[in-house]
Amino acid sequence: MAAGGFAKLPNGNVVVALTLPRPGDGHAGAAVRVLVHAVNRQRALTRVRNLGFRAVRLSGNAEPPTPDEISAVLHHPDGLVWRSRHADDTELWHPLRALRRLGAVG
Repeated sequence: MAAGGFAKLPNGNVVVALTLPRPGDGHAGAAVRVLVHAVNRQRALTRVRNLGFRAVRLSGNAEPPTPDEISAVLHHPDGLVWRSRHADDTELWHPLRALRRLGAVG
């Protein structure tokens, strides 16, 4: 299960935001914010699961993406980005496949 939320765009697509444990990080509480642009919420979660995050579910809309997060994911060619949960504005967004290289996920 992941904390997160979603925002429906004017064209009907969605942006889903998830807070997940950082793979390969031994620090308790280390987390990343993952953003996914997709046709619907189910497809967004499938895209994340297909990259190795098998147990991802979205329950509720407690932490929807901010306007800045929506803009970041819409401008990325893959539509899948992440950065540290408590990052400052100077940390760039990274492609999700870069997160998988940091350690085992699942």
